[in-house]
Amino acid sequence: MSGPRVREMALADCEAVAAIRIGGWRHAYRGLMPQAYLDGLGLAEETERRRALFARADPAVVNLVAEDAAGRLTGWACHGPYREDGRRTADAELYAVYVDPAHLGTGVGRALLAESVRRCAAAGRARMLLWVLRDNARARRFYERAGFRADGAEEPFEVAGTEVPEVRYARDLTGVPTR
Repeated sequence: MSGPRVREMALADCEAVAAIRIGGWRHAYRGLMPQAYLDGLGLAEETERRRALFARADPAVVNLVAEDAAGRLTGWACHGPYREDGRRTADAELYAVYVDPAHLGTGVGRALLAESVRRCAAAGRARMLLWVLRDNARARRFYERAGFRADGAEEPFEVAGTEVPEVRYARDLTGVPTR
């Protein structure tokens, strides 16, 4: 059996991506964010949000999806220029990577992350940064296995009145194969 196929996202994928994102939030952030907030995430609203973001996406922002052998979407990732103090830097940023909880541990997340890393290296970015919830141990282990390391930066993040601080991870992209 081969791994997931990773391709660029299309507008028609927005509803499936919205469902993956909601499922990912509910699974990954259970106990880290208010449950009422997670339970209140709505597919129709998130689908419209995804469509609007996709329609006005900057060409430097890349949305990727993973699909299984039957063509069903199983994951989504998004990357682009790193954002710092309202401006873009020369570094890359992984904005998001979510996997349908039913496909966790099957290589979907690894395939999406590897393709994002490869594309950013091919675009000449020297490093990739990302933000992850400080208390999300599973995600932190995932990124560490992929060569990312916490760099000491931390940011406050608030969801529905609850603080859920984020830490920044970085990975050097020099020497990453670009094919």
